[in-house]
Amino acid sequence: MNRRSFLKWANLAGLAIGLPSARAFEGASDEAKAGVLANAAAPKRIAPRETILLKDYRPKSIYKIPVTEIARAKFPVIDMHSHPYAKTAPQIEEWVKNMDEVGVEKTIILTMAVGAEFDDIQRKYAQYPERFEMWCGFDFAGYDKPKFGPAAIKELERCQQAGARGVGEIHDKGKGLVSGKSQPDIVGLSGMIDILERTAARHPSTTFVACHFANLDYDLGRLGQVLGRHPNLYADISARYAETAPIPRFAAQFYAKHADRLVYGTDMGFDKPMYRITFRILESLDEHFYEVEQFSYHWSLNGLGLSDAILKQVYHDNAAKLLGTHRG
Repeated sequence: MNRRSFLKWANLAGLAIGLPSARAFEGASDEAKAGVLANAAAPKRIAPRETILLKDYRPKSIYKIPVTEIARAKFPVIDMHSHPYAKTAPQIEEWVKNMDEVGVEKTIILTMAVGAEFDDIQRKYAQYPERFEMWCGFDFAGYDKPKFGPAAIKELERCQQAGARGVGEIHDKGKGLVSGKSQPDIVGLSGMIDILERTAARHPSTTFVACHFANLDYDLGRLGQVLGRHPNLYADISARYAETAPIPRFAAQFYAKHADRLVYGTDMGFDKPMYRITFRILESLDEHFYEVEQFSYHWSLNGLGLSDAILKQVYHDNAAKLLGTHRG
């Protein structure tokens, strides 16, 4: 009996089982018979299924496979992409302790701020000048007014004198999405990459670091081509760990090919579990694990298993070179 015949037979058998036998009707009135048949034909009530919202879903791997716990990065780390998450002196002190414990040597704070806001952030972190480096924003106020350029440059120079060592994060993620404010239908991501390339080509003496793999984590092939055309362009890997961990072999090949142009970054706060999940993804060969709390995604992740040589470049040496602190 083939599958289709079996299913047909099973359906008929199910119908026969569901109906009362002829003997059950012996001596019964027509009204009683009708009631029995109605009850037999009525659909059975099924208890409602339990529901769970995606935000509450916490998948766990069923595979009995190795789990690598990495408490401290294999090499000293320079975090090239963070923000002023710590707002008070005790929080900044806690951040430094966490950095010490997980092996982060220095963190670049992309304030995205100018004026009094930048000055305030700079003062808060000034107690640890060797551990935090401040980058300012760019003042776009009055961008459509005369004399915008000279005023913006003047503020940039003032921020440098106040302690800024770089500018960031300046971004437009496409479609006019700037720092949470959207002006739709301006330029898509692909067009933004074209603009980035033109800018890097026009200013070859300026070093650019594209945040988040330039948002090309889904198309690392194109990012590789862009990096190949512009030696003054780097990319940080911040906040794109869960997006690249599902494709560990291809992602690892990308790291190997462009190891001298990638820099470590987080952009996800300053707690120790956050750092450690990034180390696990970069260093281990673990397979099929989840990290919903940190990334808010529900797909499984894999370790890239990067070599020591690549890790050393990405964790530290490339950033040290950019920051002018490379010591051989």
